[in-house]
Amino acid sequence: MAVITAAELKFYETTTGPHRGGAITTTEVTPSTIFDAVTGAEAAAGSIEYRGCYFKNTSANANGLQTAKIWIETQTPGADDVAIALAGEGANAAVEVIADLNTAPAGASFTAPTSYATGLSLGTLAQNGYYGFWLKRTVPAACAAYDADSFVIKVQGDSSA
Repeated sequence: MAVITAAELKFYETTTGPHRGGAITTTEVTPSTIFDAVTGAEAAAGSIEYRGCYFKNTSANANGLQTAKIWIETQTPGADDVAIALAGEGANAAVEVIADLNTAPAGASFTAPTSYATGLSLGTLAQNGYYGFWLKRTVPAACAAYDADSFVIKVQGDSSA
């Protein structure tokens, strides 16, 4: 049985948009870079934006990534913040398509878990199993513009050796 390595745990874009939902693509993405810079106009007015992504277990471990969870390990250094919600469609399913990047996905319950203990459960993801999730960035009104915004999304689980 193969041990699952960090390099086998990957994030992918959605087909529509990009990042507006739809099926999983073969294009890898770094979730922390999918939002644009917070412009002066956006910082002055404030905004809320959404982005869809997928997490995928590409390992050859026959037992899959077990008791997997996803969370926000590091929040943004700017005045904005990021929250996460699992796609309601569940594992191995295409996520809904939203009208635009300012439209919330239906029924999504956003939260900002900060550890494995409070992370959102992905269950067990078999070899090449995937799960869609949504990110929400909230920029408060009257904050400073920020062009080097980033955050860290983490996924962890168990594997059989």
